[in-house]
Amino acid sequence: MTNQHWKIIQPLLPKKITTMGRPMANARKVLNGILYVLKTGCAWVDMPRKYSSYTTCMAKMGSMGTNLEKAITKTG
Repeated sequence: MTNQHWKIIQPLLPKKITTMGRPMANARKVLNGILYVLKTGCAWVDMPRKYSSYTTCMAKMGSMGTNLEKAITKTG
């Protein structure tokens, strides 16, 4: 994902509301992981680790879904 795309997408992603619990995963890496799986059609478990853990990406896909759709429409 280019920096230009990231500048458009980042404000549309869910924000962390609480300071308790685990630190948030790097949203850009997670989104790149989700896009990798969608583009390649690979199984989540086969996703390269450089995109964060596959379980994190799988879980975040649901929370990013609606906002991601808006962002993709906006970036063309």
